[in-house]
Amino acid sequence: MWGWHAVVAALANPARESPKLVLATPDRAREISARFGNVPALEVSDNAAIARYVPQGAVHQGVMLKTAPLESLSVEELGSPASGLIVMLDQVTDPQNVGAIFRSAAVFGARGLIIQDRHAPILAGALAKAATGAVDIVPHARVVNLSRALETLNDLGWRAVGLDADAELTLGEVFDGGPVVVVLGSEGEGLRRLVAEHCDVLAKIPMPGDFESLNVSAAAAVALYEASRPR
Repeated sequence: MWGWHAVVAALANPARESPKLVLATPDRAREISARFGNVPALEVSDNAAIARYVPQGAVHQGVMLKTAPLESLSVEELGSPASGLIVMLDQVTDPQNVGAIFRSAAVFGARGLIIQDRHAPILAGALAKAATGAVDIVPHARVVNLSRALETLNDLGWRAVGLDADAELTLGEVFDGGPVVVVLGSEGEGLRRLVAEHCDVLAKIPMPGDFESLNVSAAAAVALYEASRPR
């Protein structure tokens, strides 16, 4: 992981195992020590050394953390008791988009994200940088079958709202203030048929402007705002 906010959030997360922290300057080391005290395996080096760990062009801000992946929750753990808001991503694969959705989920107080075991990026690297620490704030569940996960959530008392640009109803018309799963599909294909069929209702974002569509992370932010409004 790299980037100041992502690494600081990871260090603050007691669930993280952090075997190696590399900082580019003594000033960065003093900032970390002031926040967290003695950090094991802290190494003060330089930007060139950090650049060897991260992809070319990555904006690492003079900080890099090597850490074990976060543990995934089960759907039952994430969804019990039924209250608030959960986000589900159906084959959204771009790390920048998933990271931005994690950030929006944190901003609007979502209970967690559900992503696929396959066809989903790891919660590190560019994704963690885009999320600016939200991957350590918002719990997640990795599942093999999204349709089965929706069935489980339905049994627990959740209502699933799938985003579909061709739906007749708008988001404002379908959110009722109850526990809701907002289901977002990939930018190219949208929701897959089986996932859409397991949603209780499909809804769209009204777009009066003369433009085709929103990026999936922007659509997620709009949907999460609408879902979190008091009703």
